[in-house]
Amino acid sequence: MPREINIAGRRIGANAPVYVIAELSANHNQNFEAAVRLIRAAKDAGADAIKLQTYTADTITLRSDRECFRIGGGTLWDGRTLHDLYQEAYTPWEWQPRLKVVAEELGLQLFSSAFDGSAVDFLERMNVPAYKVASFELVDIGLIRKMARTGKPLIISTGMASEGEIDEAVQAARNAGATQIALLKCTSAYPAPAEEANLRTIPELARRFDCAAGLSDHTMGVAVPVAAVALGASIIEKHLCLNRAGGGPDSAFSLEPEEFKSMVDAVRSAEKALGSIQFAPGAREAVSLRFRRSLFVVENVTSGGVFTEENVRSIRPADGLHPRHLKEVLGRHAACDIEGGTPLRWDLVAG
Repeated sequence: MPREINIAGRRIGANAPVYVIAELSANHNQNFEAAVRLIRAAKDAGADAIKLQTYTADTITLRSDRECFRIGGGTLWDGRTLHDLYQEAYTPWEWQPRLKVVAEELGLQLFSSAFDGSAVDFLERMNVPAYKVASFELVDIGLIRKMARTGKPLIISTGMASEGEIDEAVQAARNAGATQIALLKCTSAYPAPAEEANLRTIPELARRFDCAAGLSDHTMGVAVPVAAVALGASIIEKHLCLNRAGGGPDSAFSLEPEEFKSMVDAVRSAEKALGSIQFAPGAREAVSLRFRRSLFVVENVTSGGVFTEENVRSIRPADGLHPRHLKEVLGRHAACDIEGGTPLRWDLVAG
């Protein structure tokens, strides 16, 4: 299988620019104009794509106060019910085709995480160019198969997943017809501590599952995405908000526009810095070669005088003999009078 995918003509994989996805999630705070501003901010920050989430509170869970439907464990949302949280966080479906138009007019691709079969049907009518499988839905094999049958590229987050669960999801997708799959290393904690990012998993995802790999990041700051790029990530997904102080279910682990731009700039610098395997001076290094060390006569030496450690030294610049020849020169005699500060050449050495 090729370790790359293609979304609306954009090649994503090794030796291609890192594909940066701005996750809007719930950061619109149920305001359509805020969602539009987020898309524009993503464009200004250098993102390549916008990702939405397509669900309703009723398609993703049940309205229930039973203990199993209550959130706990030290999260940002402890004490709330799942239905209450998702009712606040969902993106109204009637917005989504309009937001896609806004994104495409700005030159951005827009797709979404589908959370049930009705969301896939809806997104197919929108003609999204790809699908995202959220970490929590990786175990929903039926949903993955339905997305795979569309023939669109699948980007699958792997938060919480064992190797066996990832393998089951990937095989289900491939058996249902998916030929383009990318896996994202993800830590499903909000926010996630950097020490739990385990970025060395990224090249292993690519190797073990023979697919493109990247990072869905919930850490704060930009260091973790940059490190991921250095390890071979071809996709970076990060939450974007207009202002963390504005609140909302996801704002605490989202980047503001200027921070997102700083991340994109750092990612672009990192991917340029990776370059290629090179054991020779680069174009801009070549001018520095003349300032390497070489052998110079550093004191006046008369014809027939002996070269010693006092009158021959390895110094900068590189106009004289290579320093490797110092032992060959010491103890030999000058072929003529030599002024201190003269680069040593073989014709100045007798014999």
